[in-house]
Amino acid sequence: MNRREFVSKLGVGTAVLPFVTGLPSLGQAKTVGQRQRLIVMFSPNGTIPPNFWPSETGADFQLKEIMKPLADFKDRLLVLKGVHNKVKGDGDRHMRGMSCLLTGIELFPGNIQGGSDTPAGWSSGISIDQELKNFLQSKETTRTRFGSLEFGVGVIDRADPWTRMSYAGPNKPVAPTDDPYAMYQKLYGRAKDRKSIQGILNEVRSDLKKIHSQISPEDRVLLAEHEELVSRMESDLRAAGKQKLKFGAPELNDGVADVNDNVPRLSRMQMDLLVNSLANDMARVATLQFTKSVGQAKMGWLGINTTHHTLSHEPDKNEKAQKELTQINKWFAGELAYLARKLDSIPEPGADGTMLDHTTIVWTNELGQGNTHTLDNIPMVLLGNGLGFNMGRALDFKGQAHNRLWLAVAHAMGHQIESFGNKKLSAGGPLDLVS
Repeated sequence: MNRREFVSKLGVGTAVLPFVTGLPSLGQAKTVGQRQRLIVMFSPNGTIPPNFWPSETGADFQLKEIMKPLADFKDRLLVLKGVHNKVKGDGDRHMRGMSCLLTGIELFPGNIQGGSDTPAGWSSGISIDQELKNFLQSKETTRTRFGSLEFGVGVIDRADPWTRMSYAGPNKPVAPTDDPYAMYQKLYGRAKDRKSIQGILNEVRSDLKKIHSQISPEDRVLLAEHEELVSRMESDLRAAGKQKLKFGAPELNDGVADVNDNVPRLSRMQMDLLVNSLANDMARVATLQFTKSVGQAKMGWLGINTTHHTLSHEPDKNEKAQKELTQINKWFAGELAYLARKLDSIPEPGADGTMLDHTTIVWTNELGQGNTHTLDNIPMVLLGNGLGFNMGRALDFKGQAHNRLWLAVAHAMGHQIESFGNKKLSAGGPLDLVS
């Protein structure tokens, strides 16, 4: 039957449709075999190597201070050292670190001047997330409503090579969506304002209750997640409607993320939406971008009053800066842990295990270390069992191009491309993450 007949038979409205059509016991889920999902999570300005990289390789490795929030997932981690961004050409290292991170290919010549002698433009190739989106969307069994979703936290409206890591093709940057309310509109309705969204939520809440008796016990777990999301969104909408400013909004300095103090809350809202959208099979590829290259977030919630990028330029001998940068990167690891727990708490729709068993998250950065601006040893942490890699290890690839990592990810998702990005940097084929 068509969608209208389907919801009519259930006795519910169309607003609830995105929440329920992926529930296997309603008979509307596609026969898809084992789902595989990829999430790329980005945080900026490099890491603190002594507090990040394990001293050991193999399965018997210890998590350093930055990685301690991920202790519960140690057996599902791959920590990859020695993966370098070897893309050369125009643009400074922050620009190439960001816009070549997922594309693995040079920037076009352009007129955007950074900290190098040569200005640059946008990337000259597609990013791995969009490459995989196109591959999955090309097949009926893996096609989803959106294909991919791009979430942002604290990414300003300005568009340049420092703020974009996803590319639909050469010269085609893809902007992340910062506003969780806008993302909610995209996912669950086309409401014009918060009042309209509240009306939709009321309808959804009522309709979700109607279908409890018509679904399996496993699907009721998913339904509870949907209901929890509706409750949180209603609470946030009420709070936003009641907020009264005593003074006009201040004019922020260029480069500081808007609504900076709300970043922790926005992060959780975006991750809740991200997990919910994947549970509904709206997409199988997603990116989650925290701020941007040269990100200047001021992390007051950690008791840190110096902006992130400014701190990252401090020399290694500045112990206070090293401690604060460690705190910042540890906070990002904690957000990754939250995302992983959310995925691990939801049974995989129509299959064994949890959503984390069918999802791989790649946590990465545009630099290896902020004060040297190195593109060597880019932090690459993989979490989750979605790609069939041999997890629970720390590996050192001793200087291999990051193009080979993206090849390994593509092949694991069934996309048998011979190269990705710069063909010369794909030499050697996919990194071995299985044996």
